[in-house]
Amino acid sequence: EKLLSYQVAELLYDITVRFTQRYVEPGSRTRDQMDQAARSGSRNIAEGSVFSATSKKLEMNLTNVARASLVELKKDYAAFLRQKKLELWPTADPIRQELIDARFKTADEVAHWGAQVHKRAPGRSAAEIAGNTGHAYCMVAIGLLDRQLVTLAREFKEGGGFSERLHKARSQARGKGQEPPEQ
Repeated sequence: EKLLSYQVAELLYDITVRFTQRYVEPGSRTRDQMDQAARSGSRNIAEGSVFSATSKKLEMNLTNVARASLVELKKDYAAFLRQKKLELWPTADPIRQELIDARFKTADEVAHWGAQVHKRAPGRSAAEIAGNTGHAYCMVAIGLLDRQLVTLAREFKEGGGFSERLHKARSQARGKGQEPPEQ
């Protein structure tokens, strides 16, 4: 839960639940898919982190599952905007950048910001702001996970996984005529 990727993904989950409640038909497959993809993103990051000490491979696999879920969610936000004929903000959009730079911690803060943007720029509908907010947070979370996966791969390459480290400790202990350390 200390991982920034987890914190952003958890915020994205909260934002997505609010988004689907407001903009996606109740009981629809899309609503369920978006909610589940957002939930899967944050939960798999947390679960992968739990396995960090014992299995880098499992941690990397779960982090990849989280990433894949958030890529799916990003596509759903983009599809919402496209189908409603709303603009998908380019990465250079100043309001999009304002959102990212604000580093909000709660869905309430994000909602308040969105309402303020709509007042300042009434040409941007609430639906456009909400859809782009979800899309932007997906991009941030995916970017954080990409960096996290690079770090995990490097650590695995340099230090191996738990099994490799345990085998090395056992081999070294046997070479010295000692019992291997207990785990």
